[in-house]
Amino acid sequence: MDVEEVAEELYGLRPAEFVAARDTYVARARAAKDARAAKAVAGLRRPSLAAWAANRLARQRQQEAQQFLALGETLREAHRTLDAEQLRAASGQRQQLIAALARTAAALAGEAGLAVSDTVLHEIEQTLHGVLADRDVAEQWSRGRLVKAPEAVVGFPAVAPEAVPARRAPAAGAAEAAATTATAETAATTATAETAATTATAETAEGEEAAGAAERPAPKKKPARGEEARRLRELARARTAVEEADGEVGRRERELVEARDARQTAAEAAEEAAELVGRLERELHDGRKARQEARAAATTAGKAVTTAEHALREARRAAAQAAGAVQDLERLSRG
Repeated sequence: MDVEEVAEELYGLRPAEFVAARDTYVARARAAKDARAAKAVAGLRRPSLAAWAANRLARQRQQEAQQFLALGETLREAHRTLDAEQLRAASGQRQQLIAALARTAAALAGEAGLAVSDTVLHEIEQTLHGVLADRDVAEQWSRGRLVKAPEAVVGFPAVAPEAVPARRAPAAGAAEAAATTATAETAATTATAETAATTATAETAEGEEAAGAAERPAPKKKPARGEEARRLRELARARTAVEEADGEVGRRERELVEARDARQTAAEAAEEAAELVGRLERELHDGRKARQEARAAATTAGKAVTTAEHALREARRAAAQAAGAVQDLERLSRG
């Protein structure tokens, strides 16, 4: 048995058809004493609906799939070499293309009679993100062999800000812009204050020489620097809040993926259990039918035994009577 051909066929089937077809091939391999193929085919896992829809996209839209795989190569190479221009050029296409391909995958699933919910659509997008970010996921997808969405793939590894100018999060960007403006204003205020202080000092010196006692005006540098420090602290707090929010999003995404995986595993176990129950019910039905037929045959055989026993007794009685008649005739002939 050619395991590759079997796998190609199985992953082209709808998820609900997968297990029964796989078990049929396993049974054939075992009947042919091909233990290696039986084990390999039995190890093939049924794809989730999202993975199946993504696989269907790779199988039926091969040109778009090859372009998407090429984009993934470009992004991974750009992150590896920190090529800022490649990153900007490729990243600009990424989200828009992923959303469009996910909708195409959902439409292809609909053509096959399977509706795709918003949750499954999100899993398809997550799968396509994984195709871009992970070479192994990309290889499995290119062959139409994905089993489930990859683990919480949000994007590519973070790149140092000094290496590639990255787009800032909205909240942090706004806070930083405000802080930059405030810093510029503070610097201007500080320069003005320093100029005024210098002039006042010169005038005071002249006043001291003339009158001997004028007080020097208080410099405005410290209040301006205090305002700048306050704004910088607010900016730092805003950045910290954004980082914490991003971390919480990451944790929630991982929890969601784990919950979906658990749901998928439970659904597969329930389906396999239902198939087992179905087989056992059919075997039980066949066994009961065979028992009824055996009982009926036993009853018929019992009646036949009774009839045969009765016939045997009659035959023996007839034989005894015939033997008695023979004896009587023999006595008469001798007498």
